[in-house]
Amino acid sequence: MYGRRTEIVSRNACPHAARKNAARTGLSHACRVGAARGHLAAWPHNPEDWPGKFQAIPWLYAEIVRLLAARERVHLLVEDAKAQQRAHGILERAGANLEQVSFHLWPTNRSWTRDSGPIFVRNGEGKVGITNWRFNAWAKYSDWPLDDQLPGRVTELLGLPEWQPAVEQADGFAQRLVLEGGSIDTNGAGILLTTEECLLSEVQERNPGVSRGQMEQAFHDYLGIDQVIWLNRGIAGDDTHGHIDDITRFVGPGTIVTCVEPKTSDPNHAPLAENLNRLNAARTLDGKQFDLVELPMPQPVVFRSQRLPASYANFYIANRLVLVPTFSRRERPRGAEHAGGGLSGARSHWHSCVDLVWGWARCIA
Repeated sequence: MYGRRTEIVSRNACPHAARKNAARTGLSHACRVGAARGHLAAWPHNPEDWPGKFQAIPWLYAEIVRLLAARERVHLLVEDAKAQQRAHGILERAGANLEQVSFHLWPTNRSWTRDSGPIFVRNGEGKVGITNWRFNAWAKYSDWPLDDQLPGRVTELLGLPEWQPAVEQADGFAQRLVLEGGSIDTNGAGILLTTEECLLSEVQERNPGVSRGQMEQAFHDYLGIDQVIWLNRGIAGDDTHGHIDDITRFVGPGTIVTCVEPKTSDPNHAPLAENLNRLNAARTLDGKQFDLVELPMPQPVVFRSQRLPASYANFYIANRLVLVPTFSRRERPRGAEHAGGGLSGARSHWHSCVDLVWGWARCIA
């Protein structure tokens, strides 16, 4: 289905060899508004991911799987056979199409496969490959070794070519690069969005000693990126320290949805205003302005005196379906109708995320 494995770059390979192989294939990062062959998710098992709310989480996951399995195959990671049996029972009671669900007994530390999973690339002929970036739990938590194995497991399952992005330091050491899926967003045509807070800050520093220029070169070599748009900061309460998928998203080659906060007293106002200014100054590869759609922030969501990273920008695009997070029954944010990027036949499904706000469908995908 996915083709045979070719030109695998080993874990200890020289980064120059990896770049040479990637460049020869013509592979580039695929825009997320394109059709997907499947959805990769880890069944929830770590209560610390949803403190005080875990009891409801498996049922909320089941509803997401039900919606997705009606349109695409869902690859579900479980800890062991007993966990598979429990998940199967919940999904069955939720009405999910279990013929579209494949279980994999791959233990994980956390459930955030959006960040720990592989980043796929493809060329103009439709050939697909995998970039296996390191994962270190946002340079914040210690429970990540199992999650770091996920891209390699997917490579073996699908039999695809794989590259492990790295940069060569002054001492000749090949340093593998850390990158989470939620820290970048691309238009599928050579432009990438990210934030300085996430990839360049010394706080939760993913890649010590790696410069802005080296990151941009890695994006070019491994993801086919010709231009990087650096925004400033993410939103309050985001413990990933500046993920782009909470604030600004491509919904087409030249169209960007970006969050704004009109209340000047809100801590999100200033950083989001600066991000908007940077986007207004940015240009496409052929020198045109981007079509910018402003997406208002929801009312603050607070749990146990802690502000949570609630954002409508964390929508998930599936086949003919867009899952949009909401945080109250009355919410239908202006601008969210653009989430599907004009996908033919796609419909929006508004999904309450008061309990899931730590990790919405896009975070677990």
